[in-house]
Amino acid sequence: MSRRSLSPDGITPELMLRAYSIGVFPMAESAHDPWLHWIEPRQRGIIPLDQFHISRSLAKVIRADQFEVRINTDFNTMVEACANARETTWISHRLRSLYGALHEQGFAHSVETYFNNDLVGGLFGITLGGAFFGESMFHKMTDASKVALAYLVARLIKGNFQLLDTQFITPHLASLGAIEIDRAAYLSHLDRALMSDADFYAFDENHTQQGDEILKILTAAKTNIFI
Repeated sequence: MSRRSLSPDGITPELMLRAYSIGVFPMAESAHDPWLHWIEPRQRGIIPLDQFHISRSLAKVIRADQFEVRINTDFNTMVEACANARETTWISHRLRSLYGALHEQGFAHSVETYFNNDLVGGLFGITLGGAFFGESMFHKMTDASKVALAYLVARLIKGNFQLLDTQFITPHLASLGAIEIDRAAYLSHLDRALMSDADFYAFDENHTQQGDEILKILTAAKTNIFI
């Protein structure tokens, strides 16, 4: 994994988008790290949108609409929750500010899961063309982040996205269908995604998606059925 450091004063939202477009992303060593580091993994984690795996137990939770899922209603709180979910975090204060700026510009999005109106899980990431770059996720209740990811995958399928980049792969993500590919293969996927015409808001925003609808989209993608 190659890595280069840069003073955060030299990093702008526009530079971050340029970095994502060539397969590079920023991280910090800690919340208070004054430097940002460009990361370029030799092996990249992705979730093929037609291979997202839902266990029977997760499908049951989604179908029961146990959680309310919202999009972009509290982006900054989501970023803070992801940063605070662990003892140490790579999401520095400077990165939080940059993500906030990208959100205001329409490039950064959050998928939030609520239970009794309390934020209990979710994720956030960056969109560029037909690529979604997942940054971080958290949960305070079992399956809360998995449900957010399922709703995200369905939204990406609906919006004609081509790439869901998880950056790295963990056992948790692998259980949901994440795989590792080498850098050359990743860049090929990325180039195709950046050239595609995608819409993060392809869903009717006046209609709240129910669990059955989400499962239908995910199932259709696995069997190559267009909805």
